[in-house]
Amino acid sequence: MAARKNGLSPDTAPDVALRHIVTSCHVDLSKYRTVALESRRPIGIHQTRVAFRRMRAAFSVFRDAVNGPDVRSLSAEAKWLAGECAPSRDLHVFLTETVEDVPPTVSRIAARLAAVHLQRARAALSGARFTAFDRQLAAFAAQPPSGRNSRLEDFGREVLDKRHRKVERRGDGLAHLDVEELHELRIAIKKQRYAATFLQPAFASAATKPYIEATVRLQGALGALNDRAVAARMLDDIATAARPTEDVAGSLKALTKQAGSGDKRRRRKLEGAWKDFKNTERFWLA
Repeated sequence: MAARKNGLSPDTAPDVALRHIVTSCHVDLSKYRTVALESRRPIGIHQTRVAFRRMRAAFSVFRDAVNGPDVRSLSAEAKWLAGECAPSRDLHVFLTETVEDVPPTVSRIAARLAAVHLQRARAALSGARFTAFDRQLAAFAAQPPSGRNSRLEDFGREVLDKRHRKVERRGDGLAHLDVEELHELRIAIKKQRYAATFLQPAFASAATKPYIEATVRLQGALGALNDRAVAARMLDDIATAARPTEDVAGSLKALTKQAGSGDKRRRRKLEGAWKDFKNTERFWLA
């Protein structure tokens, strides 16, 4: 038997692997939820949202092994809770990563929005709906193994191959893909990155790290192109939140231009990341 990594091995049953991953996500969620509720540090909301998204990704990866009303309910609630955290995170990324030299008036409006978004996230993370989710999640993670005679290695090989082929289909004719098609490719590669990360303990292959790194680069390149759409939404929110005495039309126009600049560079980076991904060895076949 191969050495166990993160508590998992090639012989681990898929349902056991899922509960192990969900338990890890639950630990992260509890840690960063406390940060989000007790401070304004951006890492609290960010990592809380990541924990919810990882849970949903895990439920999706292992759907063919573990499914039912409980899984669907947990996935749906994780999606809602992550959605309640999203505005706070998106605004922070826009202000700190997408644009530079934000004018004072825009910063002031954004600060008001940030306070509203944080209050919204905290309400979700401290409400009855979260409490029920948290209890249901703990009960799911504590369930005993199903006893089915299946191996993570066999299960993972099928899942990873299927998802890899979907990424290749989505990315076919990359140079001619429109915004919606690029979005679909971004979702596909994000799902494959999660799947590869969750399932890597089942494969003792030196090709694992390069493959996951290639998925990260490709997702990042696609995310950079998506920043323009997110920026447009953030700018609309700021315009709506501006008071009559706050004239920000010129400032928002300049920020819109800044957020949309560099598309050719982003496209070149995407093309390079796509080529690298296509040429990277599939570790589950090595």
